[in-house]
Amino acid sequence: MSSESTTPPQLPQPSSTQPVPSQASPPAPQTLPRFLPNDPARTGYDPTAKWWHTYFLYLSGRLTREGIEHFREDRYRAAEERDCARCEKYRDWLFTYSPVVRFLQEKINGLNGDLNRENVICRRCPGRVAEDGSVVRQAGGFSPNHGILLCANEVRNRGHLEDTLAHEMVHAWDHLRFKVDWAGKKDLRHAACTEIRASMLSGECRWTREALTRKNLTLTEQFQECVRRRAVQSVMARPTCKDDVHAVRVVNEVWDSCFSDKRPFDEVYR
Repeated sequence: MSSESTTPPQLPQPSSTQPVPSQASPPAPQTLPRFLPNDPARTGYDPTAKWWHTYFLYLSGRLTREGIEHFREDRYRAAEERDCARCEKYRDWLFTYSPVVRFLQEKINGLNGDLNRENVICRRCPGRVAEDGSVVRQAGGFSPNHGILLCANEVRNRGHLEDTLAHEMVHAWDHLRFKVDWAGKKDLRHAACTEIRASMLSGECRWTREALTRKNLTLTEQFQECVRRRAVQSVMARPTCKDDVHAVRVVNEVWDSCFSDKRPFDEVYR
C-alpha cells in the first residue's frame, strides 16, 4: 500500500482480497535490552531495609536512578491489592459514566465485539531497568486474544485511566474493523497507524494532559508532536523494528492518512 493513498487509514479492509505486501528486505529485528537485577552495592538500595530508611536515602540523594526504580517496584508490589481495587473501581465507573468509553463500547459491540470485566482487567505491571539506564513501563495494553490490560500500579487518577482505557479501546475497534498486523511481521505500517489513531483519539495528547503531566508547554503543533512521539515509541517496541530511525520512517509513511482518520468518531473528541 502506498503512503500516498487518499483512503485512510493504512490498514486493509476486511473485504479486501489483496495480500499485504511484504518488504523485499525484511529489517533485522532489534536486540531486546538486557534488564538489570538489583545490586545494593551498585544502586544503594537494600531491599531488606525498612522502607522509610530507603526513602530517607532517596531524599538525601544516596540512591542511584536504578536503585530508585527497584525501590519503586518493591513498593508497587506491596501495594498491589490496593492498587488493583482502585483500578477496578475506576474501570467500572468509566464503563458506566464516561462518554468516550461508553461510545467506544457501543461501536465495539456494533462490530460483534464485547468488552467487560472478564477481558478488561487490572493487574500490576512490573517495570524493568535496562542496561542502558532506560526504564521500561506501560500503562496498559491490548491483546487480540485476551482483551485489555490496565496497569493498576501506573494509574495516577481516574482521568488518566480514562485516557489509557480509551487508547486500548481504539486498538480493539481497529482489530475488529481491520486486519491489523499487530506484531509488524509483514508490515510495520499497521502498527504505526493504529498507534497514531489511538493516541489521537484517546485524549492522552490533549494540551492540558501534556502541560500538567508531562510539563510540555509547547503552544504550536503540540498535539501532533505528542501523537507522533507516542506512535514512534510504540512502533519501536515491535520486534521487527530496527531502531528509532526505522520507527520514525514508518510513522512518517502513514502519517497523513492515519492522522486524518477519526473513525469511529466524527472528530477528535478530546
